[in-house]
Amino acid sequence: MINKEIQMVVFDMAGTTVDEQNVVYKTLHKALNDYGVDVDLPTVLKLGAGKEKHQAIKDVLNYSKPNQLIESETIFETFKILLNKAYKDLEVKPIKGVQRVLLNLREEGIKVVLNTGYNREVATLLLEKLQWDEKIHYDALITASDVVKGRPHPDMIFKAMELFNITDASKVLKAGDSTIDIAEGKNAGCGITIGVLSGAQTQEQLEEEKPTYILNSLTAINEVF
Repeated sequence: MINKEIQMVVFDMAGTTVDEQNVVYKTLHKALNDYGVDVDLPTVLKLGAGKEKHQAIKDVLNYSKPNQLIESETIFETFKILLNKAYKDLEVKPIKGVQRVLLNLREEGIKVVLNTGYNREVATLLLEKLQWDEKIHYDALITASDVVKGRPHPDMIFKAMELFNITDASKVLKAGDSTIDIAEGKNAGCGITIGVLSGAQTQEQLEEEKPTYILNSLTAINEVF
């Protein structure tokens, strides 16, 4: 049963609505390793999931090599080149059952916003591969490059609220596969925050941010709101 108090949902992309096989974090991991940063993929996921990707690199460097000067900008530029190559032939598909969730919510009159720590170029490429269209599958896309402060700051959610003239954040639901998604929702004052287990982080990691609910995937959303 849809909670009529909720006017807008804000869903993360990779790992929440989109299955891209963690290629972004695998590529981020490779770029860091290529510059001699000895860090494993689980650490990259823990520190970087959901963040604007340059910030993710900075945070991994601060954790792995706090006393060594490594130019994050250089690694970021390498990461973007590697990612473009990786995406060229990558098969991208929705998380199973999620496309129907988006369509059902929109049929109920609830605004569906996709938000992401990717820049607009990468996010748009993903949507093109999915063949998802604005005003059919979703109402708006807000990316890290559209705001000054990325997650966990609530700027992307506030921008979406402004776009649809929603003034009460308690009428907004935020869902994502990382703790930083949940923190973003809480910082915005969202009425419901949901962590999903279809992406980057484990239940134990998500529980650290105490979301309203933890679900296996967004397909279970009707069970809780």
